[in-house]
Amino acid sequence: MVAYSFKSRFAAPIQAGTKRQTIRADRKRHAKPGEQLQLYTGMRTKQCKLIGRSTCVSVDLVLLNFADYGVVRINGIVLFSDAAMQEFARRDGFASWADMRSFWHENHPGIEQFEGVIIRWSDLHA
Repeated sequence: MVAYSFKSRFAAPIQAGTKRQTIRADRKRHAKPGEQLQLYTGMRTKQCKLIGRSTCVSVDLVLLNFADYGVVRINGIVLFSDAAMQEFARRDGFASWADMRSFWHENHPGIEQFEGVIIRWSDLHA
């Protein structure tokens, strides 16, 4: 089982099923499709709370470039339309692509490009 921690703002969208993905930097071990996930807020703190459990359905390479309007590539495929960019941001728990870009700039000042993985999961379960 692999655990991921989220900022508290993402707990409600995860529980509602509107956020079913997370974008993470590459690390030694990420979830693999079929593996069980535990989703938390405040991991490694006294405020740690389980949001829910799910099953990983996919792990793909992602490149985000937040310069100018921005670019998203998933497994090398660019999301070209504005509608695709908006939907991508909503699936990650944001109101819009502009909201996602603003969050990125607040949390990663001066970093315009990111390469990592996008982990997607199924409905939450007990």
